[in-house]
Formats: sequence, structure tokens, C-alpha cells
Amino acid sequence: PGEGPIWLDDVTCAGWEAELRSCPARAWGQHNCHHGEDAGVQCAGEQGQVRLVNGSSRCVGRVEVLHRNRWGSVCDDTWDLAAARVTCRQVRCGPALWAPGGAQFGEGAGPIWLDGLRCNGSEAHLGQCAGHTWGQHRCNHAEDAGAACA
Repeated sequence: PGEGPIWLDDVTCAGWEAELRSCPARAWGQHNCHHGEDAGVQCAGEQGQVRLVNGSSRCVGRVEVLHRNRWGSVCDDTWDLAAARVTCRQVRCGPALWAPGGAQFGEGAGPIWLDGLRCNGSEAHLGQCAGHTWGQHRCNHAEDAGAACA
């Protein structure tokens, strides 16, 4: 339970609103509840959305990430075994064995979402790796990154 004022109650969002304050609710600060009813949320965010495609199993293939509801690839610039280690952990496969570049598992067709990742290998998800801005890249699909996990 939280502390202090309760600002929102009976919030009924449709899901398309850009901000919580755009959702229908009681007047700001008016409520008929207590902190035992405080709401919470857990977001999947960017980190939970990674897959390996076009390989021999779900643990081998071209690395693709979901961003803005579109699957896209990762460029192989600076791609290494540490980045593959993070990917393998995300897709819940064994340790990373190989981090091929050069579209080893075929060229993607969607956007290229990530380029220049610098992972140390201990990150929980690719979004925690340094050196990227979503959608900014200097490569093409012939440089799509891949991963092979045990």
C-alpha cells in the first residue's frame, strides 16, 4: 500500500489513451477507496520482446526485436558473443555458442531497430546494452545479426 493522497479512482481506460489523465475517472482527488486498493502495473516493455528466426530451432537464428509493434532486425556492427549471451538469456535458451553476423540466417525484411550495441553480457535484456537508439542505424539487412544458443 502507498501513502499520502489518493489522486485517481474508478479509472476506465480504453487502452488507446496516450496518458492516464486522458482516461475517464472520478474528479482529481475524489475517491471512495483506501491504500489497500492501490493499483499497480508491470510492463513487458522492449526487453521482453526478442526472438530468433530462420534457424534450425527456436534457439538459433536471426535476432529480431519487437519495437512499436513491428518486428525488426539487429545490425551486426559491434555484435559479439556478449550480445548473443543476453539474447539467449532473453529467449530462455542455453548459453550463447556463436554470434554470427552477415545475415547468416537470412536477411530480415522489416526495419532495422538496433545497431552498435555494446553489451557486457550480464544485461537482463538487449535494451540495457549501451550504444543504441531505436531505429538509428548505418547498415542494411545483409548485416543482420544472429545467435546460436545451446
